[in-house]
Amino acid sequence: MAQDYLDQLAQFVAETRWEDFDPAAIAAAKDVALDTIGAILAGSRLSENANFASLAATMSGPGKATVFGHPHRVQPVWATMVNATAGVSLEMDEGNRLGGGHPSIHVTPGAIAVGEDLGCSGSDVLASIIVGYEVISRIGTATQVKAEVHSHGTWGTIGTAAATARLMGFDAAQTRLAMNLAMSMSPANTWTPCIEGATVRNLYPGRSGFQGIMAAHLSQCGYTAIADGPADLYRTFLGEGFDPVAVVDGLGTAGNLRIQQNYFKLHACCLYNHPVLDAVQDLLRDEPFSASEVKSIAVTAAPIAGIMADPHPENMLAAKFSIPYAVAVAICYGRTDVTAFVPERVDSADIRALAERVSLDSDPEMNLRRYDYPSARVAVQLADGRLRRAEVTSQRGDFSNPAGREELLGKFDLLSRDTLGAGGVQEAIETASRLDRLPDLSELTALLSVA
Repeated sequence: MAQDYLDQLAQFVAETRWEDFDPAAIAAAKDVALDTIGAILAGSRLSENANFASLAATMSGPGKATVFGHPHRVQPVWATMVNATAGVSLEMDEGNRLGGGHPSIHVTPGAIAVGEDLGCSGSDVLASIIVGYEVISRIGTATQVKAEVHSHGTWGTIGTAAATARLMGFDAAQTRLAMNLAMSMSPANTWTPCIEGATVRNLYPGRSGFQGIMAAHLSQCGYTAIADGPADLYRTFLGEGFDPVAVVDGLGTAGNLRIQQNYFKLHACCLYNHPVLDAVQDLLRDEPFSASEVKSIAVTAAPIAGIMADPHPENMLAAKFSIPYAVAVAICYGRTDVTAFVPERVDSADIRALAERVSLDSDPEMNLRRYDYPSARVAVQLADGRLRRAEVTSQRGDFSNPAGREELLGKFDLLSRDTLGAGGVQEAIETASRLDRLPDLSELTALLSVA
């Protein structure tokens, strides 16, 4: 029988050797892992996430997997759920425009937790992150998701299952079973919690990781799966189309791994804000202006961004999904990092007043999976009659418009310093740089377990 796309995907997960990954792919994986750890550490300080960490410790019982930013060691499914939830809470986790969504927060927490539990080497864990990331991004590429569906969680479950299967030593057939089981266990989510700022939304990747690990174990319990989990989900319930050919197009080609084609977030908000904010910052850098000089701001973005038009978001999470707020805070405050979205900024009268002068329109040709057409346009009408325009195709931090390494390390420092301290930040950076040479993860995770 000829191999189908799932056979090819499972074979890639199970049979790709460490030696098949070139140095650039390994370096990219280490950078992605460090960035994701930083996002988790920052999110771990939010009160609901600290409470969740304590709850997980109580419900799990003893385990070997570290809850980042806390003293707890729990079972892998619980560490994954808590860490992935924390990592998405401040909207600083990396992503992939080619597949849509955020592969690392859906695969790295689970890979680290399972790797700790099994005593795997750093290279084994990195390999599982690379292949799990590839699965998530490629399934995303192949899917035309329904407009009301937020893909957070849905593509991630199969990636965590793939990474877990890799670490558990599954062959291709068992890996395929685990991935198919995972798809039928994927959470279904809408954009509504994002727009309303309901933090249940932050559980999307946590639930996904929990279910992905469970899928791998359930495959050993004798559970069976449908023949084609992704097609079943994305041609019917959550999507409007699924292309199996796109999943495996170029799969395994040297230098073409999706983890090398990611973006790192330099703005602490939804990706659809990022090209807009880059355009605003370009205008401010070229010829500075103040909020008091602005008569109006017209933003053109992808159609999906039309749901992000509320100039008065009610809380921190909702603000991260408001283009008018993000534009206004960039101009009034001069920053778009995590400090720009804290409650006192969200409640600022000056920022709210400017946000009311931001209008949002859509261009049906704009699509953040494209690199041959602008992702956003901004026109600022100043009170003195000047009209300033800018457009952005590839936002800063994307692999096609990369940020400097010092900027990425500065981001990690900003996210991690309050948890680790200055010395701990540098230790974590140095240890993560040797992740591929660590005999197990204990040296790294000991730094991330904070009393």
